[in-house]
Amino acid sequence: MLLYRLLLSLFAAVTLTKALRRGGLASARARLGVGSARGGTHIWLHGASNGELASVRPLLEKLIEARPDLAWLITANTETGVALVDGWRLPRVSALLAPLDLGRPTRRLMRDWQVCAHIALEAELWPNRFRLCPGPILLLGARMSAGTARGWARLSGLARRILSRVSFASAQDAGSAERLQQLGLPMQARGPVIDLKAFYAPPVVPPDAELDTAFDRGSTWLAASTHEGDETVVLAAHRTCLEQTPGLRLILAPRHPRRGNEIQQEAAALGLNVARRSLGDAPGTAQVYLADTMGEMPLWYARAGRVFIGGTLSDRGGHTPYEPAAYGAALLHGPDIRNFAAAFGRLKENHSAVEIRDAQGLATGLQTLASPEAQLTAGTAARTALQQDADIDALAELVLKHLPPPRQT
Repeated sequence: MLLYRLLLSLFAAVTLTKALRRGGLASARARLGVGSARGGTHIWLHGASNGELASVRPLLEKLIEARPDLAWLITANTETGVALVDGWRLPRVSALLAPLDLGRPTRRLMRDWQVCAHIALEAELWPNRFRLCPGPILLLGARMSAGTARGWARLSGLARRILSRVSFASAQDAGSAERLQQLGLPMQARGPVIDLKAFYAPPVVPPDAELDTAFDRGSTWLAASTHEGDETVVLAAHRTCLEQTPGLRLILAPRHPRRGNEIQQEAAALGLNVARRSLGDAPGTAQVYLADTMGEMPLWYARAGRVFIGGTLSDRGGHTPYEPAAYGAALLHGPDIRNFAAAFGRLKENHSAVEIRDAQGLATGLQTLASPEAQLTAGTAARTALQQDADIDALAELVLKHLPPPRQT
């Protein structure tokens, strides 16, 4: 635990500096567990950011309905994750930036919010939260890659101590389940293998005359949740495609909207004209529509027949294929898919996504999927490949069994 404390102290200093710079004093206070708590007993649910939190929403809605006596505190490591949850407007749900995994902030949050259980999503294993929570610990959609497991194995004693506190764990793939058990997850805590992201249900997208006019689905493609490095390939591929298809439209939605200026400059350097959502620019006939806003991904998925999945060319492990597949989009991605290895494995096995490695490969893939018929065929194949047999109601029942029972009145 001493080594963990030393590493965490360094991490805390960096995180607090970033919080002050990006969100001011309020963000820094949240990282220290300081804030106005709402009354009532709370389940503390934590996810890293948008992807993890979006994946749990269908299950969360069922849990909220089943347990009206409980309130929910949902934390994220990013401001965008907090904004996402706030936008859901679910009953008895509060959203905050996650506190640092230091003893005092963790105790303060648990005390002020009357935390009675903690649910962690995917790879969010934080020792002090697990150690100090007065109630059960649950892991949902748990993910433990081989590389991460090797890192935890160097802290084997700490891993065993925190995983021994887990009363229920549902991993997103069989490999993660095995690695968690090898690190110390009790056998009796091991639940079914279920990928929460497979439960994603597209929200109803309201009509928007301006967007509907600007973006014909068959001639529009989306680069979703891109990072630095992704955009270089995306923009170069788009410029190549425009030589053959001048009317092709690109919606580029960066993972971090604050990078809008640099992306616009990169596009301009290639001679591409850009309209920006954040500035209120009309999409018109701009060659690139920069969707540099938060919480609007359904708008773009619904209007693109082809989707390039960001983070797969930039050493980020890739983002979710489930959401674009749910909209019936044809999928393209780079080689770095470790965050969703099982899902991309099913796509590869069923030949239902196009893997690319550079701008020319992306341009070729887009041109191969140019016709609406090709997009429909590929999109249907991807959606079919990513379906799972798991029952969300059955998972909700398992989770409910491990939550504290209602108080007797």
